[in-house]
Amino acid sequence: MTRRQILVLTCAAAATLSFAACNRTAAPTGPNGHYHEPPHGGTVLELGDEEAFLEFVHDAAADKLRCYVLAPHMAGFVRLEAEAFEVAARFAGKAESLHFKAVANDATGETVGNTAQFEAAAPWLKAAKKFDAELKRLTIRGKTYDAVPFRFPEGNYPRRRVGAQ
Repeated sequence: MTRRQILVLTCAAAATLSFAACNRTAAPTGPNGHYHEPPHGGTVLELGDEEAFLEFVHDAAADKLRCYVLAPHMAGFVRLEAEAFEVAARFAGKAESLHFKAVANDATGETVGNTAQFEAAAPWLKAAKKFDAELKRLTIRGKTYDAVPFRFPEGNYPRRRVGAQ
């Protein structure tokens, strides 16, 4: 091969790679240089420094908010002994409360007192697109998290704003 042919092939390869890269969007990253996608596409509440995560999934049609307890790096679910936990919310200028109850699941063998899924129902959730909230208290793997504030649907995991426009 001549130098000219090598140069043409090199330029063609570089152009192909740069065009292919143009169609990709960079994955959002945070201060740690990485990001974890929530498994249900919900709102993420990071607890500690990626020690655990809560993922909130809004079902407006059913007036419900589901919560999944996730392991560090969102690498699987963490079952809790808790039967319930509370989230205080402020929606439309009014103080509200969400009482999350443990959800049993025959398919996974989860039971109340040994589950990673919780659910809260409230009529105001049907209209709630955004609200301020605070996880009151929850113990995960022996560590208790108290008064953790977040905004819905943004969450407190800064790498992604779920549903934000």
